[in-house]
Amino acid sequence: QVQLVESGGGLVQAGDSLRLSCAASVRPFTDYGMGWFRQTPGKEREFVAGISWSGRNTAYDDSVKGRFTISRDNAKNTLYLQMNGLNPEDTAVYYCAASSSGYYAERQYRYTYWGQGTQVTVSS
Repeated sequence: QVQLVESGGGLVQAGDSLRLSCAASVRPFTDYGMGWFRQTPGKEREFVAGISWSGRNTAYDDSVKGRFTISRDNAKNTLYLQMNGLNPEDTAVYYCAASSSGYYAERQYRYTYWGQGTQVTVSS
C-alpha cells in the first residue's frame, strides 16, 4: 500500500522557518517526481513546489520563490520543503504528492498519490 506521510507543520510567527517532511512508501522512490501543494478553506489546492526524480530539476510558485526550497533524499525515501520567511499568507494545509511520470507538474491530476496533509499556521 502506497503511503505519503507529511510531518513538520505547526504554529509559528511571521518571519519564522519550518521544514516539512514527507515520508514515502512508493517503490522505487526514484520513479516518482514529487510536489508540494497547499490549500486554504474555500480555495482550490495550489501548487507550491515540485522536484524531479533525480532532484536536479525544481520549480516554485512565484509566491514562494526565494523563500521555500524543495529537496529530496532518495536514500531515505523522503521529500522536504524548507520554508523560510513565513508570512500569514502561507497559512494552509500542505500536501505532498507523487507523480509516476518521474517529473513534477503544476496540475493536481498529474499526481497519483497524495498525503493526508499537515497544517501550517503563521501568526502575524
